[in-house]
Amino acid sequence: MSDPFFHPISGQDLPRFAGVPSFMRLPHLAPGDARRTEVEIGLIGVPWDGGTTNRPGPRHGPRQLRDYSTMMRRVNPASKIDPFALANCADLGDVNPNPVDLDDTLGRIETFYAGVAAEGIVPMSAGGDHLTSLPVLRALSKAHGSPLGMVHFDAHTDLYDSYFGGYRYTHGTPFRRAIEEGVLDPERVVQIGIRGPMYDGEDIEWGRARGVRIIPIEEFFELGVVEVMRIAREVIGNRPTYCSFDIDFIDPAYAPGTGTPEVGGPTSYQAQHCVRLLEGANLIGADLVEVSPPFDPSGGTAWLGVNIMFEIMCVLAKALDARR
Repeated sequence: MSDPFFHPISGQDLPRFAGVPSFMRLPHLAPGDARRTEVEIGLIGVPWDGGTTNRPGPRHGPRQLRDYSTMMRRVNPASKIDPFALANCADLGDVNPNPVDLDDTLGRIETFYAGVAAEGIVPMSAGGDHLTSLPVLRALSKAHGSPLGMVHFDAHTDLYDSYFGGYRYTHGTPFRRAIEEGVLDPERVVQIGIRGPMYDGEDIEWGRARGVRIIPIEEFFELGVVEVMRIAREVIGNRPTYCSFDIDFIDPAYAPGTGTPEVGGPTSYQAQHCVRLLEGANLIGADLVEVSPPFDPSGGTAWLGVNIMFEIMCVLAKALDARR
């Protein structure tokens, strides 16, 4: 891409502590800006945690992630990918949530992403709790005209049926709803890193009965990253696929700033390695969720989160380039 407008501002030109923060120091384009017609990958904040059942805080995640993303540079040291050279990228701002009405917010998010999809923009989102993924998936599935595959990095399946007497929309239920609604193809869904004490295991049984490939943490460490990601690529095939990355996939020693941490997880490097091995997958969107600044006093979780966002952006940019 030749248009310098879409390039991130270099720390060689403006100190990283200066200027108004945007994702990756990219231009911020509000809805209606004519330049959005040139955007290929849009970074979007979803500042909402209305689906949280215990420790709130991810509503503040996008703002902190934006701030910390100003520290990123443009070339991936392992893959040598420069996503900003492969695709026009921009910060598209935040979805405007209704903090007191869950149903209204789900509708607002879906409408926002339907508009993004209609513009032909591939979304890279920052949450927000994990329920935010459901309306995004609804919009993208409709845009692509078929159920999507998904690579899901998480300590939890998020395949629970309901909470507190039958309430069906929480950050523990989005992918059960997505499968029930035909938004996700369960036979092209792989969940990686599942661990921690369970209520009863019904979520895992339900998912496996429908063809979801669930890789618990014990299998993850037994097989190793390379083999796990080979399996993941086999599950999703070459059709359109979404990547959803919950920061609690990573061990809380590295990412304590999240609402539902689970010990015994991967390291920061193993998480980076997992995402890098998605290169070549037909990704049509992604998110990074559950960063909770109130539980992240050092800011290390957000810094790790934006690094994972950058790794995913590299894969998205390669996928987009391959589809041209």
